[in-house]
Amino acid sequence: MTIKDTPEQWQVVATATPFRGNKTSVRTDDVVMPDGTVARRDYQVHPGSVAVLALDDAGRVLVLRQYRHPVRHKLWEIPAGLLDVPGENPLHAAQRELYEEAHVKAEDWRVLADVYPTPGGCDEAVRIFLARDLSEAEGERFEVSEEEADMELARVPLQELVHGALAGDLHNNCLIVGVLSLTAVLNGEGFDALRPAEAPWPARPFEA
Repeated sequence: MTIKDTPEQWQVVATATPFRGNKTSVRTDDVVMPDGTVARRDYQVHPGSVAVLALDDAGRVLVLRQYRHPVRHKLWEIPAGLLDVPGENPLHAAQRELYEEAHVKAEDWRVLADVYPTPGGCDEAVRIFLARDLSEAEGERFEVSEEEADMELARVPLQELVHGALAGDLHNNCLIVGVLSLTAVLNGEGFDALRPAEAPWPARPFEA
């Protein structure tokens, strides 16, 4: 048996959008179950996101510490952001986020992992990139505001982040998936086994 996620869509007999926010909304669908009954499912509709695991020549990962109000924590994370424009090339969005949040650019980009962070309650899809051959970006730094104005930046050895994730000290989804995926890459087939930066992404189709 091939272990692979497959697209499928059950019949929706009614749908509504009781809330629309600035970037996301909430949808209510009445879905026909396999036994013929109808169940109501509420979920967040999300444009999708990108995240960047930026690895420097010393084996350190670029991380940010930022306040996240819904969980009342300051979390260590990797640079990430929304796909602001429908159909936007996720590589371009990732390059933008790395520049805006860390003022860094990278010469080598690969796809590290594609994930649905909370598929039981949100349709968000995230593409996590691996970025290498880092250097300081040119020009002025991006002007930050709100939570990002309090953001801290650090470069942390990969194994320290792996230890923190397994110890329960780090909780950000993209950071944990990223560092564990990168560890598997380094202990396995190496960087050349990763997909190219503009590999197809059925969850959020785009034009290269």
